[in-house]
Amino acid sequence: MTATRTPLPPLDEEAAHAFWKRYLAMTDTGSHAGYADLSFFGDSAELADELIDLVLSGQKRATAASVDEFEHEDWPLPRVGDRWIACDGKGEPRAVIETVEVRIGPLSSVDDQFAWDEGEGDRTRVDWLRGHTTYFSRTHAAKGLPFHEDIPVAFERFTVLHQE
Repeated sequence: MTATRTPLPPLDEEAAHAFWKRYLAMTDTGSHAGYADLSFFGDSAELADELIDLVLSGQKRATAASVDEFEHEDWPLPRVGDRWIACDGKGEPRAVIETVEVRIGPLSSVDDQFAWDEGEGDRTRVDWLRGHTTYFSRTHAAKGLPFHEDIPVAFERFTVLHQE
């Protein structure tokens, strides 16, 4: 993961609505349901760009998020079937993603396959734990949340439905 941390910009909601309309027009499902979320991967513009590039290349098909941070921000936990828009480090929409699996468990419960599917670093469990321990300890500290090695984590697998 990148070391530079430029703060994330505001999300471009207008562009996201247009992006969603293009996606709906291409799917021809007749559904006009909205998307569950508009968000970034990571906590900096550089990390958001790095991770969305992995998504767009097909290497990243999973993500992990702290349940404590969801609760702190009063955000709903991801659910199977959620469709959401992932943005780049400029706040611009780049992919429509559908959640296909969610498991809540302690940080240490990550397995080799999930680490591989998340597509970051060398894709091993050891590297995943090292990187995510650093990430979650940083993001928890920024929000005044306690961190320990078994914080509850939402392990989410997804598929990309549309990208630009």
